Amino acid sequence: MTTSDHTKMLKQIGIKPGKYQKYLKHNVPRDRKFGQSTKKCKLCGRTGAHVAKYGLDVCRHCFRENALELGFKKFS
Repeated sequence: MTTSDHTKMLKQIGIKPGKYQKYLKHNVPRDRKFGQSTKKCKLCGRTGAHVAKYGLDVCRHCFRENALELGFKKFS
């Protein structure tokens, strides 16, 4: 379940306060302190293939698109 799905469900259940509280207790995603989901790309928001070196904080896809603008040179 993604975060967008859980907010849609909260709108649907909002009428019934008992079910709303139970849903919040068991189904809302927790805030993460560490792990892959805490590191997101600044540009697109992806969590996988993260390049954090030099403080870039972008995914590999965005890095390939913007490498020349960021000041990296392509060799070979």
